[in-house]
Amino acid sequence: MKQRDDMTFPMEEYERRLSGLRERMTARLLDAVIITDPENIMYLTDYQTTGYSFFQALVVPLDGDCFMITRKLEESNVHARTWVEKTRPYTDNGDAIQRLVESLRDFGLSHCTVGYERNSYFFPAYQQDRVRSSFTDGRLIDCFGIVEEGRILKSPCEIGVMRKAAVAAEAGMQAGIKACAPGVTENEIGAAISEAMFRAGGEPPAVMPYVASGPRTMIGHATWEGRVVQPGEHVFMEVGGCYRRYHTALMRTVVLGEISPSMRNAEWHMMEALREVEKAIRPGLTVSDADNIVRDIITGGAHGGQLITRSGYSIGIAFPPSWDEGYILSLMQGDARTLKEGMTFHLIPWIWGVDGNKTVGISDTIHVTATGCESFFTLAREFVSKPDIAKTEGKSGHVKMASKDAAAE
Repeated sequence: MKQRDDMTFPMEEYERRLSGLRERMTARLLDAVIITDPENIMYLTDYQTTGYSFFQALVVPLDGDCFMITRKLEESNVHARTWVEKTRPYTDNGDAIQRLVESLRDFGLSHCTVGYERNSYFFPAYQQDRVRSSFTDGRLIDCFGIVEEGRILKSPCEIGVMRKAAVAAEAGMQAGIKACAPGVTENEIGAAISEAMFRAGGEPPAVMPYVASGPRTMIGHATWEGRVVQPGEHVFMEVGGCYRRYHTALMRTVVLGEISPSMRNAEWHMMEALREVEKAIRPGLTVSDADNIVRDIITGGAHGGQLITRSGYSIGIAFPPSWDEGYILSLMQGDARTLKEGMTFHLIPWIWGVDGNKTVGISDTIHVTATGCESFFTLAREFVSKPDIAKTEGKSGHVKMASKDAAAE
């Protein structure tokens, strides 16, 4: 392990993560593991690249040096970013799986029991089949989730990095709220969010912000498509800030007019759900109990909508196509697992179908403490109402937003 002081975290953090992984390997009787999930590789080594669609793997033996299999172009990231000293790159016209199997033999692992992530997005079945047909002297065992057992609990320094992601997310949301007005396009709102996030120190997120207005808010995971926002409509925004691949996220809603009784009812129930679940969250609370708190409150509203998804999910390290860690742990009914200090969740008591044709959201990202939980954000949660907003042309031809009162002045 190469000692260095220019990675995201101190060396002690990576040593702790690697030691924890090896303890779990020992418990599962594994001599080595092949890690192919990009989030897991980064968690263990600080390695990242946008080229993860090409095969890459970190091989961690129970004893001895770790090594990486990467495309030749990506090998530079190993040396520039990580503590890993040994690499076995392959060329674009080379055979990545053959390189992996040869490397296992070269490092004395060909007769060992080796774990691999069978459910990894980036280790498809045809590649797994090739490893199995070539790795004939050893034994392959599915160890999917062995790294995630460590990732689910964030250390204090990880919480610190997530705070930086939250600064970017909140700056983006504030800019998005400010940009919302009749006559602007969803693209303009998305541009304002993105610029503010990046100027606040944010880095490219796993998913760009979601911006949808009016009837388009009923389309799941819809984001900007050039639609012009109309007077009296609402805008739904969900923003995920990113720093060193760690994410935090929040939802907010802007109403370009007076807030109707049903929308006000939805707002109250979402805020109440957040208040109550955050009051209840602490180590020992079950996942199912947390979900029920949110679901029961949302279901009891007179807004005409419903919560059609899980009520929250783990969040942290992420690469496209998603910013969540929900496959590790999501807040859903029937899950008896308990919350622990260091867990981080995006709580999403959003409501689909208010009045039958509107989706709205207020959400929060929190981390579980020894006695409760804390939010990463300070931004007000209430719907932002802009009943008097008007669109005027500035002298330079750029769009400016001003209230009628301000225009009259």
